Amino acid sequence: MAITTKNFGKTQDGKEVTLYTITNGKGFTAEVTDFGAILVNLFVPDKAGTSADVVLGYDSVEGYLANGCFFGATIGPSANRIDQACFTIDGKTYQLVANDGTNNLHSDDDNGYHKRIWNAAPKDNSVVFTLADSDGSMGFPGNKNVQVTYTVTDDNELQIAYEVTSDQKTLINMTNHSYFNLAGHDSGSIEGHRLSIHASHYTPIFERLIPTGELADVTGTPFDFRTMKVIGEDINQDNVQLGYGQGYDHNYALDGFDGTIQKAASVQEPTTGRKMDVYTDQPGLQFYAGSCITPQTGKGGAAYGKRSGLCLETQCFPDAVNQPQFQDVIYGPERPYKTTTIYKFYN
Repeated sequence: MAITTKNFGKTQDGKEVTLYTITNGKGFTAEVTDFGAILVNLFVPDKAGTSADVVLGYDSVEGYLANGCFFGATIGPSANRIDQACFTIDGKTYQLVANDGTNNLHSDDDNGYHKRIWNAAPKDNSVVFTLADSDGSMGFPGNKNVQVTYTVTDDNELQIAYEVTSDQKTLINMTNHSYFNLAGHDSGSIEGHRLSIHASHYTPIFERLIPTGELADVTGTPFDFRTMKVIGEDINQDNVQLGYGQGYDHNYALDGFDGTIQKAASVQEPTTGRKMDVYTDQPGLQFYAGSCITPQTGKGGAAYGKRSGLCLETQCFPDAVNQPQFQDVIYGPERPYKTTTIYKFYN
């Protein structure tokens, strides 16, 4: 196992950015950067042993300075949407930026964790990123110490471990926003990928993409992925929920959640034979089929656009902070935040 580093460009204020490469010597390589603790490249072998990069992104840090689609991003302190961009803890209301209509989405476009320079410490087969986030930053309470660790294993796993401590009660619900295309990042639509999600229920949304608060049975709906199904099979159905999300952009309530790491989803790409399993200790999984990817040029001149990649974002349920029937997403001195996601690849 080896870790190497190289320059990845400079931020607008002239700060040097580094790209860290972790490889297991079996054709499986992850490249991550200290700008945003972002996953930039992920090379995975296919059934013929040929490795290709399976995540969307940019060739240098310059692309990530905007990154309106959140390619590869570490999202924090709060992923997904918060209704009316505010929440209350112990009777005190905290106002966030409304950057998605009246919602808050992914904490902050300009100052979220995906736009910060992190401290980086390579160690064995891991890179440990750390960040100090001050009380009141982006509107969130608490002085927070944040750690995100990327680990590559001999079994072609990419593990992402998150740890946060705070000196006050605060909202924490982090995720990684990588867009996967198992045929290769430059291979066009993911609608031919096959997907299964271990969930009998999902959280329906209002038109503004905030959960209604109910858990809906997937049976007999386009949202039933309990058995492997081609993503494009039902994505264009005349369905109110699909209309709101412009396709799939919904949180699934994972079956059997008990706080331990369990398989949440599986993806297969038939042409290359690449397969990916997603494991998490979180109760929710946001399946986003990339319908709102804006047409743009990505790595190596690749043309990205609608449904060029899919996201499987492990998380607590969206807007859980305002919906008491969902999980408790308030952490603090007596309750540190700790979670792990594993992406396992095979063919």
